[in-house]
Amino acid sequence: MTSSSKTKTATLSTTYRVKGWVQRQIKRDWVKLSLAGLWLSFVAAHVATDSVPTQLLERRLQTLFFEIRGPVITPNDIVILAMDDESFGQAEYYRTDPDQYSHLAPIAGIPWQRQAHAIAVERLLDAGAKAVVLDILMFADSSYGPADDQALAEVLNRYGDRVVLATRVDDAQLRQGALIRPTQPLPELLNTPVHTGNINFFIEPNGRIHRHGRAYLNGLESSLAEIDAVSSLESDVDNTRSFAEASLDAAGVDYPPYQGDFINFYGPTRSFSHMPFWYVLDPDPWSEYLNNGRYFKDKIVLVGATSKLLQDFHQAPFSETLLHPEAMAGVEILATDIANLRSGNSLRLGFPSPWLRGLLVLVGGTGFVLLLRRFNRPIARLGWTAAANGGWFWLSYSAFAGAGLLLPTGAPITGLMVLGSTYIVADIVTEQLRKQRLRQTLEQYVTSPIVQEIISQQDDLQDLLKLREAEVIGLLLANRYRIVRLLGSGGFGETYVAEDTQRPGSPICVVKQLRIISNDPRAHRLGRRFFQGEAESLESLGHHSQIPRLLAYFEAQNSFYLVEEMIEGRLLKDELASRRPMPQTYVLDLLLGLLPVIAFVHDQGVIHRDIKPSNIIRRQLDGQLVLIDFGAVKLISNKLADTGVNLTSTSTVGVGTQGYMSSEQSAGLPKFGSDLYALGITAIEALTGIPAYALRRDVNGELIWRHEAASHLNPEFGDIVSRLVLYDFTDRYQRAEEVLADLTRIEAVVRSQPQPEGTSTPSSDADLGAPHYGVRIDSVATDNMDDPEATDDPTRMLPGDWFATAGEASSSDEDASSAEVNS
Repeated sequence: MTSSSKTKTATLSTTYRVKGWVQRQIKRDWVKLSLAGLWLSFVAAHVATDSVPTQLLERRLQTLFFEIRGPVITPNDIVILAMDDESFGQAEYYRTDPDQYSHLAPIAGIPWQRQAHAIAVERLLDAGAKAVVLDILMFADSSYGPADDQALAEVLNRYGDRVVLATRVDDAQLRQGALIRPTQPLPELLNTPVHTGNINFFIEPNGRIHRHGRAYLNGLESSLAEIDAVSSLESDVDNTRSFAEASLDAAGVDYPPYQGDFINFYGPTRSFSHMPFWYVLDPDPWSEYLNNGRYFKDKIVLVGATSKLLQDFHQAPFSETLLHPEAMAGVEILATDIANLRSGNSLRLGFPSPWLRGLLVLVGGTGFVLLLRRFNRPIARLGWTAAANGGWFWLSYSAFAGAGLLLPTGAPITGLMVLGSTYIVADIVTEQLRKQRLRQTLEQYVTSPIVQEIISQQDDLQDLLKLREAEVIGLLLANRYRIVRLLGSGGFGETYVAEDTQRPGSPICVVKQLRIISNDPRAHRLGRRFFQGEAESLESLGHHSQIPRLLAYFEAQNSFYLVEEMIEGRLLKDELASRRPMPQTYVLDLLLGLLPVIAFVHDQGVIHRDIKPSNIIRRQLDGQLVLIDFGAVKLISNKLADTGVNLTSTSTVGVGTQGYMSSEQSAGLPKFGSDLYALGITAIEALTGIPAYALRRDVNGELIWRHEAASHLNPEFGDIVSRLVLYDFTDRYQRAEEVLADLTRIEAVVRSQPQPEGTSTPSSDADLGAPHYGVRIDSVATDNMDDPEATDDPTRMLPGDWFATAGEASSSDEDASSAEVNS
């Protein structure tokens, strides 16, 4: 061994050891369990401490839950008197004719006069409203002078016990500490029986409002003990009420004790009833639309901004989302807060204790890990991960929608996803390392028959066949056939394209190898005997012009070889795919063209066993249908298995294709009628355009197909086709000659029957609009591994320019692959 070879071997050995060590470590449970424990502890800690990332996940899912649930009906006794764009637009009328529209003078400028609110309060309460809630900041003197403030103060003196003004808590971080100060309305307004309520809300990590105004005040009170206040509060925060609490107190409405922190939103913007503010000032809409104010009787009226001009909009559930892109006005959030507080249907935490939520994550995650350990397949673990996440998501949604409970959802689902992904990734890495090691091993032994069989069954190893192809190209078999391409490998051999070097011009032919993989000497003796018998049968079949000829057969190096002629043409499979369904005259010609061939085969005592569109080719030379692929090699392998010979490959391989096999053939007892059954299925496929595997059957096993065929189908012709495919073989045609006799009897009637407009019977490739090209068609199969019904394998395609006629297009990859039937 050379020095370079030793170095290469040592390097390869080291690589194997390292990859093996990595694979063993990944497989060990303690590694996965340690990672799972660390991750569960991390997630549980975040849930228990209600960290910012946890809040972000939970609020986003709450928003999603609202979107899934959709809007619900709002209370009809809470009304918004909207300072909307329509009301601001009334200023144009006032400027046009101040005398006629003098009642609009208080809202003719920006900002509006406080007298406008004084008029609204007086009219609404006189009309019977329970309370008027002003979502308007009045912290500074009116720009219209003291008289404007005095006008509002006079009204509040008379009606203030049913009016609410807005307050706000301002906080600032100074170098000396935090400054928290409630900002109150003007003193002259406060010196009335008016109620005040705080309008602050928490802004969650996702930028939305989710919690009640009371929750903001509670959080403020709890944080006062933890901060260094620079100055004393101008008003006692402990006694400050939320805007919703003040509104219900002003309306004289009792409400249940405060329970849940989270607002149960009813729907998107304008879920509550909106009425333009100017309706209250203008006599016409006041009397006509509002029935002199009776519309507001026994209602809580919120006055607030909804105009885009005032920009009082906020993010909340049902706003600025995919389904509800519009933002929500602040007054609508306040209305929702009031309605929730009064009804007591706020959203509340299912597990109020944060540590209890953390324990829930730990217990649930541990159970999930134990579940994953019971399964060692990535697909199963992926399924359980999806099921666990989906189950917890919908359980949380059901608790949200049905009981108003908020369960920990975002963080647990993230935790389960990571846990599942950890196991799945570990499985995938292990599998990839295993495949890589297998691949490197197979590269060293790619010429072994057993390795060839393994490669033929693994799509991701197909490129290794190129190594084998490089080895066999140029080999000379029997001192005559030079291999120019490896078409494919199967469980019992390989198929090659070869040149016949002992014929003028070295024409192309197909060589198929049968390899007996066994250590039993009897296998080779029996294989030789069976091979010779089958080759003689194929030789006799090749005397028919519509069956490919067997050119030669020979034995070399304990393998057996068949040499077959090349057929140029188009597969019936591709012909049917180009136009479906086909006219009945086409199907008639199909049957009349193949039945004599089948009759000839049966006369030789042979059953084809695998008649289907991909084993029928329309020869380019004369348009005749050629029957191919008699599955001889599989028959030999089955005969060897039946004798009890120990084969290291698959012991018995069925011959035939599902969908085209009759019941008796599927049971291993094919008869002559089995071939006629397969031909009938092919005819039905052409008549209906439905693939064989998709045809339906009744309770007795009979095919249901006539309703899928064209309405012009001749009844007698349909009866003949139906008899070909009867479930019980004793009721079917027994001989091809019987079918030919019945078809000949009705042929003239079928051909004379007019075809539907726009259809024609294709008689050649030109009629089908198909390119003329040549393809190689096998007359026997190594096995069905390369069946084009199952796969299109580019590594087994013939170059179209090998067999294309001069000046014509070569076949496409798909056609070329399809042409290599059962190679």
